Amino acid sequence: MSEVNFEAIVIGAGMSGSWVAKELCDNGVKTLLLDRGPEVKHLRDYPTASKYPWEFEYRGALSNDHVKNNPIVSECYAYKDGATHFFVEDDVQPYTQRQPFEWIKGYQVGGKSLLWARQTQRWSKYDFNTPYTNQFGISWPIDYDDLAPWYSHVEKFVGISGEKDGLDVLPDGEFLPAKEITAVDKHLRSIVKENYKDRHVIYARCAHLTEPREIHRKQGRGQCQNRTVCERGCPFGGYFSANSSTIPWAQRTGNLTLRADAVVHSVLYDEQTGKANGVKVIDANSKEEFDYYADAVFLNAGAINSVAILLNSRSSRYPNGLGNDNGLLGKYFGFHNYRARISADCPGFEDRVMDGRSPTNVYMPRYVNINRQSETFKGAYGVAIYTARYRKQETKRLGQDLLNDLLKDKNFMPWTIYSMMMGETLPKEENMISLNENKVDQFGIPLVHFNVGYDDNDEKMMEHFYQQWEEIYDKAGFTNIQRIDTGQPPGRDIHEMGGARMGKDPNDSVLNKNNQLHTVENVYVSDGACMTSTSYQNPSLTYMALAARAANHFLKSRK
Repeated sequence: MSEVNFEAIVIGAGMSGSWVAKELCDNGVKTLLLDRGPEVKHLRDYPTASKYPWEFEYRGALSNDHVKNNPIVSECYAYKDGATHFFVEDDVQPYTQRQPFEWIKGYQVGGKSLLWARQTQRWSKYDFNTPYTNQFGISWPIDYDDLAPWYSHVEKFVGISGEKDGLDVLPDGEFLPAKEITAVDKHLRSIVKENYKDRHVIYARCAHLTEPREIHRKQGRGQCQNRTVCERGCPFGGYFSANSSTIPWAQRTGNLTLRADAVVHSVLYDEQTGKANGVKVIDANSKEEFDYYADAVFLNAGAINSVAILLNSRSSRYPNGLGNDNGLLGKYFGFHNYRARISADCPGFEDRVMDGRSPTNVYMPRYVNINRQSETFKGAYGVAIYTARYRKQETKRLGQDLLNDLLKDKNFMPWTIYSMMMGETLPKEENMISLNENKVDQFGIPLVHFNVGYDDNDEKMMEHFYQQWEEIYDKAGFTNIQRIDTGQPPGRDIHEMGGARMGKDPNDSVLNKNNQLHTVENVYVSDGACMTSTSYQNPSLTYMALAARAANHFLKSRK
């Protein structure tokens, strides 16, 4: 192949794009992998990974001025001194909005796979069926059985710590041993088991190598060290990232060409063949334009940027964006509702303290609206549950006096519990992203415009969560129960979904069951943009499974 001709081009070297590249390169396909950010090479480019807290100016916190200049990205849980270089500051890629939206971005090779919360839950048959059983949106063109083997394929390679729970609402996967949970977690689990037949407190499955297998050692990865500073990049490869796993694996085949600092302007369309034949790229540093050509193009730039690229890919055949005959591209954009939280104190465990650290927590899968809509709201929610007992911050003593004081039980605060609703939002036509034709970025590309917001269904789901968990906390003997509504805008959940949804009918969807554009079969959208509905689970595992499945569909079509 020449320097500009390839068999496949993958746009986005993050969570899903690296999986497409791995699958293609494993099968001999000469692949170009593009990312708009700089290269981040495993081990070499983790400058803060081994620093101690006292080596940071503010012990890992951010200065007031920095937060003031970056009010959006500063709201992200992982945006700390030591990880800011893996995020995009607020003024780098501006956008416009009709309603408040917080777009949190990680532009580098590896994308947000360096920064994710690493929670990995499969969808179940109920999640794929929810639009039908709860009567909203359109039906998925695939079901759980279609994706189950790809979940297994991904889980074995990634490495997922979990337990076999035997729940049909949250299917089991290919698991490594689980980590320990706290005494309060165990108490809550027993209370829920005693009082509720339809609810389960389980270990929250996470992408950490608790006991590496041979496939992980072949990747050059080692066991998770429980350092809980994952957002800096892990030199052990203890958690899954594209940088430590899928990208170097693809590179070792000799079939991958990786180009960083490559901002994709649009997908090139050949009017004669009716197919895409490449992409137009702008060098992020020099602003020079390049065209690359290939038999197939995979969009994995993240739901927002993938949709924006398609909208900006205009031709006489597609004046409103590539594959956008029905005008639905950018519409039915989804996210997760993380506004509702509830906290309490946990008396009765004064003889127990935290021993060590863990990168995970416990979790309650969906328990309402399963086979039919049984509540006043549509859709489902799950619950992430965190329990902890922290030390008091002691700053007045030094040396042996400090050590003696820390060893006393009185220096521990009470046990607390904090539960967060992870709510499904409904796909709505008015929830959409588009291009602002009057404003462009530094590359001359129209800015993304958001019109995304909550609705009455979200409020009803939150009230249900509050009532149910006040009851659970009360049965568990917890006190000082507090409802919390963060009031956060959509986007802070960082689970962007939809905008190019899959479907059975070209009239009401953008993609077919294989993630191909209905009208341009050699263009695949294999990231979160393809989602027909959102369900409630952390979506990264599903994105990776869909990406691997789409790549293998392309491989079969070539044969």
